[in-house]
Amino acid sequence: MKKFLVLLSVILMQAVWASPINMTFDDGVYHFILSGDKIKKQIQFVSSPTLITNKEAHYKSKSLLTINTGFFDPENQKTVSYIINDTQTVEDPIFNENILGNPILRQNLNKLLNRTEFRVLDCDGKLKYEIAQHNSKTDFLCSIQTSAQGGPQLLPNLRLEEEFFIVKDKEGNIIRESASVLHKTARTLIGIKNLPNGEQEAHIFIVTNAHPMDIYEARELCAKNGLDSAMAFDGGSSTSLNYKNISVVSTEENQSTGRGLKSFMIIKKK
Repeated sequence: MKKFLVLLSVILMQAVWASPINMTFDDGVYHFILSGDKIKKQIQFVSSPTLITNKEAHYKSKSLLTINTGFFDPENQKTVSYIINDTQTVEDPIFNENILGNPILRQNLNKLLNRTEFRVLDCDGKLKYEIAQHNSKTDFLCSIQTSAQGGPQLLPNLRLEEEFFIVKDKEGNIIRESASVLHKTARTLIGIKNLPNGEQEAHIFIVTNAHPMDIYEARELCAKNGLDSAMAFDGGSSTSLNYKNISVVSTEENQSTGRGLKSFMIIKKK
């Protein structure tokens, strides 16, 4: 009986102290697993009126974990990606005059605006993750609590042409590339693993300059880790991470602080 009580005590202590954020680092890639339902309440996608570093956003929001998310225009500091927080659209690329003033972007506006986003949904009181195109409707009784758009979608299908990351001519040759999808670079990736018990895990990969990847390698990384759906956020010099004493910046211009960014995924402290 005494041994049983000791074992029960150890199990309960492990349950109490088990962290909802699990991190590993291997071959230049940080891998975070967000487990359990409670942490879903702590996730927010936020934006800044002016460009700030990931580190600034991290300390300003008193976040446990902060990564970069959506695309933005460094020229006018306006968004190229939708951001929703507390059910409200806080960043809308349709109001970015540089997009509407560019004839190529304007011609492909539907593809640009319908890029993939990561969502935290409230489905009749239960929170769940979803990766979907921006114009995709939510299930009945579900509403978007917070979300960040990026792209391209990696899993289940790679959507490079559909989301205007590459353009091909009539012969099938690639004549335009966005976000260095075909080149090896640092990357910020996020995905979802559906567990047998109906629960979900969110997986984040920060691919550093120590092991840069093209978008096909990024997709393979997500697939190898058993993700059911996955997508990219802004990468390259935008790839950033702050967690405990870990600070990752990928820009070569200023390694001490990192690049100024527009939007972030933060995990609030309880």
